[in-house]
Amino acid sequence: MALLSATLFTLALFNVANLTPLNLPEDEYRFKEWMLQYNRAYDLEDYSHRLQIFTENKRKIDRHNALKNSFKMGLNQFSDMTFYEFRKTFLLTEPQNCSATKGSHISGNGPYPDFVDWRARGNFVTPVKSQGHCGSCWTFSTTGCLESVTAIATGKLPLLSEQQLIDCAQDFNNHGCLGGLPSQAFEYIKYSNGLMTEDDYPYVGHDKLCNFKPELAAAFVKDVVNITSYDEKGMVDAVATLNPVSFGYEVTSDFIHYKEGVYSSTKCKNTTDTVNHAVLAVGYGEEDGTPYWIVKNSWGSTWGMDGYFKIERGKNMCGLAACSSYPVPLV
Repeated sequence: MALLSATLFTLALFNVANLTPLNLPEDEYRFKEWMLQYNRAYDLEDYSHRLQIFTENKRKIDRHNALKNSFKMGLNQFSDMTFYEFRKTFLLTEPQNCSATKGSHISGNGPYPDFVDWRARGNFVTPVKSQGHCGSCWTFSTTGCLESVTAIATGKLPLLSEQQLIDCAQDFNNHGCLGGLPSQAFEYIKYSNGLMTEDDYPYVGHDKLCNFKPELAAAFVKDVVNITSYDEKGMVDAVATLNPVSFGYEVTSDFIHYKEGVYSSTKCKNTTDTVNHAVLAVGYGEEDGTPYWIVKNSWGSTWGMDGYFKIERGKNMCGLAACSSYPVPLV
């Protein structure tokens, strides 16, 4: 059956004058509201399947929010997906070897500010981007970090190409839409003479042939700095004194519904072999006595806190201190 327009399909089941349900169960009414909000369309068979998944996710969210937790969940663009589907589409599916046990970052002695946010320090952080249906989070963590360190060094904030990394960085143990690591991507940029801009090498969100043009490179890496595994204080030192830091961690099923607050979990693991997502720490702080990281994600600005989230700091939550890194820019 041909797909119907999400708007027409949704509004046909509402009293358009006041958007009241026409004898619909509450969960289905909310599902049709959500379809309209996210411009979703299904054939009749898939509609029933997605309604069931949405209803289960919504009940999980409602149960979580009824309890006293450090973070709230909410409906978002992933609310019609199972975690199994989400994991296959958006997370790193190739095993990642976050094995740098002894890093090259040298920490100072502090003291450090109680609160750091590189977004508030100047024009040092690019807008939140969306990786789409591709496990390319590692490329967005990489570009976000290199964009920031370049801006801090030069005063000019570039928008850099994730697609170049997807297409061209395989020789450094990266796998395009199947995954990779920021530290390995920084190595690629260092030895391959730079990274082009988004305008010159636009994002398409799937693997294709490498089309890197060195003469158009806009950002360069002089060196790659790994922070010693599990040294979360070293991460604080780097973010407080130098620049934002890329890191990997494990996403579990409750995280995709994150809305606000300080994320904490007893379900995720904290070892290097479970890392399945890469993001960018742009700052840190404390809320109601709980230290947290301020983190830029790559799931668009409608997810979480305008595309950002907070995650508990100081406990290697979900393995976030297992493999963190940043580049030294060549300017």
